[in-house]
Amino acid sequence: MRTNSLSHSVYRHQYHIVWGTKYRKKYLKEYVKLELITSFENTIEKFPTLHLDLVNVNEDHVHIQIEIPPNISVAKAVQVLKQNATIHLRKKFKFIKRMYLESSIWGVGYFSSTVGLNEKQIRKYIEYQGQQEIPKQIEIDS
Repeated sequence: MRTNSLSHSVYRHQYHIVWGTKYRKKYLKEYVKLELITSFENTIEKFPTLHLDLVNVNEDHVHIQIEIPPNISVAKAVQVLKQNATIHLRKKFKFIKRMYLESSIWGVGYFSSTVGLNEKQIRKYIEYQGQQEIPKQIEIDS
């Protein structure tokens, strides 16, 4: 995990964030996933204090590990990522544009947790999303 600084603070804030597609529709196929990641990269360029560490996309939800500075709320970071992804994917794929003419392509809300001492465990959990079986050594305790 990186240590970063702003003009008056030093921080190490990483989050594991998950959100789903609207109605959990399974349209995040491989070709859509590539464009979604491109959208995230474009958003990060506009907000250079955000750092996207890891992304994994299942057909109906997204997992990211992201570094967010203390001057940006988690809600704002998620809003910007989801909003820009909606615009980008609608431009690229007509079927997405037709599915959701007036609203977001994402479900309302998201899950977030901080990444601390268990960073390696969270990283492996995100990397193994979408695979049949999660190996025993990285199962997340409830």
